[in-house]
Amino acid sequence: MKINKNILFCFLAVISVSGCQIKKHIPEGELLYTGASLEIERPEDLEDFKVVEEELNSLLRPEPNSKLLGMYFGLWAHYKSEKERPGFINRFFNKTFGQEPVYFSQVDPARTEELILNRLENRGYFYGSTSSEVNRKEKFADVKYAVKVSYPYVLSELELERDSLQIEHEIQEILTETELKSGSRFDINTLNQERDRIDEALKKRGYYNFNNDYLIFEADTNISDTARLFKLYLRLKTNTPENGLLPYQVDQIQVFPNYSLDESGEKLDTVSLEGKDFIQGNFVFKPKLLNDYILIEKGKRYDPTKSRLSSNRLSSIGNYKFVNLRYEELNKKDSLGHLSASFYLSPMTKRSVRAELLAVSKSNNFAGPALNLVYRNRNLFHGGETFNLTGNIGYELQIAGGENRSKLESFQLGLKADLIFPRVIFFVPIKEKFSYSVPKTKISLGTEYLSRGGLYRLNSFLTSYGYFWNANKFVYHEINPINVNIVNLSQSSPEFDEILDNNPFLKKSFEQSFIAGINYTFNYNKLNDRFRTHGYFFGLGLDFAGNTIHALDKLVGKGDGKVFGLEYAQYAKIDLDFRYHFNFTNTQTVATRLFAGVGVPINNSSSLPFSKQYFSGGPNSIRAFRIRSIGPGSYQPEVIDDNSYFDQSGDIRLEGNIEYRFPMVSYLKGALFLDAGNIWLMNENEALPGGKFSSSWWKEIAMGTGFGLRVDIEFFVIRFDIATPLRKPFLPEGERWGNSFDIGSKTWRKENLIFNFAIGYPF
Repeated sequence: MKINKNILFCFLAVISVSGCQIKKHIPEGELLYTGASLEIERPEDLEDFKVVEEELNSLLRPEPNSKLLGMYFGLWAHYKSEKERPGFINRFFNKTFGQEPVYFSQVDPARTEELILNRLENRGYFYGSTSSEVNRKEKFADVKYAVKVSYPYVLSELELERDSLQIEHEIQEILTETELKSGSRFDINTLNQERDRIDEALKKRGYYNFNNDYLIFEADTNISDTARLFKLYLRLKTNTPENGLLPYQVDQIQVFPNYSLDESGEKLDTVSLEGKDFIQGNFVFKPKLLNDYILIEKGKRYDPTKSRLSSNRLSSIGNYKFVNLRYEELNKKDSLGHLSASFYLSPMTKRSVRAELLAVSKSNNFAGPALNLVYRNRNLFHGGETFNLTGNIGYELQIAGGENRSKLESFQLGLKADLIFPRVIFFVPIKEKFSYSVPKTKISLGTEYLSRGGLYRLNSFLTSYGYFWNANKFVYHEINPINVNIVNLSQSSPEFDEILDNNPFLKKSFEQSFIAGINYTFNYNKLNDRFRTHGYFFGLGLDFAGNTIHALDKLVGKGDGKVFGLEYAQYAKIDLDFRYHFNFTNTQTVATRLFAGVGVPINNSSSLPFSKQYFSGGPNSIRAFRIRSIGPGSYQPEVIDDNSYFDQSGDIRLEGNIEYRFPMVSYLKGALFLDAGNIWLMNENEALPGGKFSSSWWKEIAMGTGFGLRVDIEFFVIRFDIATPLRKPFLPEGERWGNSFDIGSKTWRKENLIFNFAIGYPF
């Protein structure tokens, strides 16, 4: 289907006509407000004025109606919907793009001038002047503001007006770290930040009832006739209540591990441990274990940080639905205030069973049902231990498999058990020092059976032992010092044996049936706050296998590359994942990702185990290509069928993505994206010509673009993407770029329109 250039011309013509029609819709006596400008006259050597200038410009309210290609398209959509019979199209345009008109009658230049002067004075620029000029033209009006700024007042010295109170001695110590130094510009925001800093520091010293409103700054600008200086005085307000001036001590700590409104007080039993009273009727949690999560200590001063962290640590156990900490003042009178701290912990349901019936659809045309069954016990040994038992069964059929459809099927059966301890379990006792959250110990054991369409049957066994924890709300760590995976190719067909015989590297990757090593994951995540303009994510993955076994193999003198009669894999692997989101509004985002991964086979291994190799293409990779259909390098299978994906994996992966996400209607969002990348081999493989990584790797990059729809209902996202290739690395050089975009051709659509369905955003 050829692109009709008249479509673009007509669209632009509609927008142009819409701009011309705006005037006739503006009511009589009204002027459409087109915006404001601000001219600032100030000394040239004025420092740090850029932030103030941006703040002044933000006061130019209201915002005028926006333009599209120089035309008021949103305003035009609004006016068209105001007709007596607007029709479906006009109502849709108004709901999607429409804007209420902003008239000059809504603008108050005098009030804006007043705000500008007030903001300048708050920033230390006293005795400025402002003016405004209104420009009217036909049905439109704009405002030009002018402001004259002089040199600001700067601090000469800060003095604390003291009496003989203990809290004033504390404030004097806190002021040694103040940002209010001699020469600092007068700034209301800085003064408020200093009050907040002092308030926070006093609360950490036990002043439970103190409030930043009890502090007052007074400035004296009459200390010099020649220089713009001011002296700053800090004092406590005269009406500060007595309990706000006292530090508080925690005299009593009570913990209710099984708190509920239904629990009878007569059945409660109390166990005292290290100054804490653990009160529970039905035995739910061992006091000795629960005690380690609480950082508050009896006889110590109140500390809001320890209070917050204690609640965080108790919540991180994963056993409690609600964690509430309440303080009550005790009726004691001396030089200190006295507090009672009570932790009310409401447990979740201990046991649960969840069943998930799934319909799986993949971009390689495999589809079928799957069933997951999960049993969970959240408090197995009365210490917050979580036990998960997961069973899964799935069947897939390649629905577009051509003549060999009867063979293109897959059956999978798996069982896995996880035991998670909310503390560090090691060979010797370890007293963890992590205050933000408690490291958890995870022990996993599982097995899986896979039958792939008559080609082969694979049995695997895995076990791991490791730790994971959040260092803070942005940083996550996971380390598994013991990670063992045993894979057994129990049955293979002559067809699959032929595939392995033709590719020694692939055969080697399947023969490496014993994988034992250590892996580590680090994540730094600042993407989740949608109100943050710049969001970042950095992920690091390290995976080392076979090195310890190889050393022991050499030590005992065998050196045959086997353990327990099984050939072991030896490799080093590193993954880097960087993501950046630019949220230029709360609903519009430009999301980018750059991924780089390298796996290096070592000694006896000529390639990575098949389960550890990289692949490219699919719903979370380069979406214009089907899963596992790219690379390695410029390689392309002679026959593209269900068996070709075995070859299309590698030891190196580079990938970059960019996606613009925008709202459409209600929960429906749209996306435009561009993906690029490929995989390569570390070593030359004669069976995969063009697959080895080389200095001309950039010539072998695959690229694709497309459009997506997302049903985003906050707690989960359903994603539909349709994409088409822009660059195919397996074509001869000089022919890799380009796409005919012949949408009318059935053959073109089959080869070049790739549909992806997935849950969640790709990055």
